[in-house]
Amino acid sequence: MANHYQNIVVAVDGSEISELAFKKSIDIAKRNIGSTLHIIHVIDTSFSTSFDMLYDNMVELVRKHGEVLLDRYELEAKEAGIPAINKILTKGTPKTILARKLSEHAPADIIICGATGSNAVEQMFMGSTTEAIVRHATCDVLIVRTPVK
Repeated sequence: MANHYQNIVVAVDGSEISELAFKKSIDIAKRNIGSTLHIIHVIDTSFSTSFDMLYDNMVELVRKHGEVLLDRYELEAKEAGIPAINKILTKGTPKTILARKLSEHAPADIIICGATGSNAVEQMFMGSTTEAIVRHATCDVLIVRTPVK
């Protein structure tokens, strides 16, 4: 099959649009038998604070939230019949990790992400993570948009 994806990466942040991207990744993984679904969640550390103790506690809470999020997605993928799942939880700037350093975390034949994410401040001032992924990815990128209501 010419368009077979072995490594399907989906970026999730808990937003409604990332939920849609995840569901799309399940569909793609089902059509690409033998593929691995890599589910990545990046803990955004771009807005660090000078209050190190408070910051460390906040990052720990966000890390636990990310683990719960990934566990839920893993369970949903298994229930959908996806046998090969890789959960990735990492810290950093989502734009940098997903657009430029993804290969350090997972191989990718396709990256699936939402058109917008949960970080509206970053999008407004620095440009969207999705835009950076499209610009710098070395593989196919599928952008999932919010359905028209």
